[in-house]
Amino acid sequence: MKLTIERAELLRSLNHVQSVVERRNTIPILSNVLIEAQGTELRLTATDMDIAIVEAVPASIGTEGSTTAPAHTLYDIVRKLPDGAQVELGKEDDRLELRSGRSRFTLQTLPTEDFPMMTGGDLPHRFGLDAGLLRSIVDRTRFAISTEETRYYLNGIYMHAAGEIMRAVATDGHRLAKVEAALPDGAQSMPGVIVPRKTVGELRKLVDETDGDVEVALSDSRIRFAFDKVELTSKLIDGTFPDYERVIPAGNSKMMQVDCKAFANAVDRVSTIATEKMRAVKMAIAPGVMTLSASSQDSGSAVEEIEIGYDNDALEIGFNSRYLLDISGQVESGQAQFEMADASSPTIVRDVEDDSALYVLMPMRV
Repeated sequence: MKLTIERAELLRSLNHVQSVVERRNTIPILSNVLIEAQGTELRLTATDMDIAIVEAVPASIGTEGSTTAPAHTLYDIVRKLPDGAQVELGKEDDRLELRSGRSRFTLQTLPTEDFPMMTGGDLPHRFGLDAGLLRSIVDRTRFAISTEETRYYLNGIYMHAAGEIMRAVATDGHRLAKVEAALPDGAQSMPGVIVPRKTVGELRKLVDETDGDVEVALSDSRIRFAFDKVELTSKLIDGTFPDYERVIPAGNSKMMQVDCKAFANAVDRVSTIATEKMRAVKMAIAPGVMTLSASSQDSGSAVEEIEIGYDNDALEIGFNSRYLLDISGQVESGQAQFEMADASSPTIVRDVEDDSALYVLMPMRV
């Protein structure tokens, strides 16, 4: 194998694939990236056995062939080469030789036949999603994904068809995010699937660099996202997502509107005093005004008032400040609507000008 490639192209592709490789591996081959030179392209593959990313980049191929090399080491080498450099890769016996300018590196390789190939298998449900829409769906739900490993079925985004709507839902038991979009052609019979948290993170980084359509193919156990020259294939979480509709309240009659930026800034300031563990902020809501407050035995107390749109009975309710800031960050119109019942019932938060997303937040004692 012998090839020449631009440093920028190689670096971008290595950055994509090496991020799925775990820093510590008990199986040596999983620390490596598969390098395949064929035709006019260099093809890079990395996997952790749950996710696989494959990307092809243009290269000048002198001799076709394949090998594997340590993913993070190769990435670090290319990252430290000067901008505009040309990189020569060649395989000699059981070593990969990299040359660029006056630099020369030799890396140990492992046999390509030992590299595990994660095939998509039969993926009968196929449809296209606009990359911008996919970014929006991920951004507006992933912050609510649970990190509690014991409830593994909450460790991802639940995607499913609901009539003519595609829904994406995430919850950690304290908050819930639900986003809706028009159901794409081909998704009518898709099963409900839970896309794992790590896959969601890798997908979000990849789709940041494309504006076209993302081809989605899935079965009950696997999902594949393909666009440009990149393919991400992942196992799905094997579990049953809870009936999220049951936790979305239907009778919240106390409506409050607030300027989201002013609200988020005030919450951020007041929460400086809140204890690190609880992060609790109290909202005292009255017609026309909200008083935000926080206190801790060690630090003291903080109070701030902001104007709101509210004409109902006075209400005091407490929330985790971090959760309030996460949801506020998803309100793009600038105005958020809080729909409340009382101090102990779930609150609904919406973007005033966008009904495609809904957030549920459990209150806390303060």
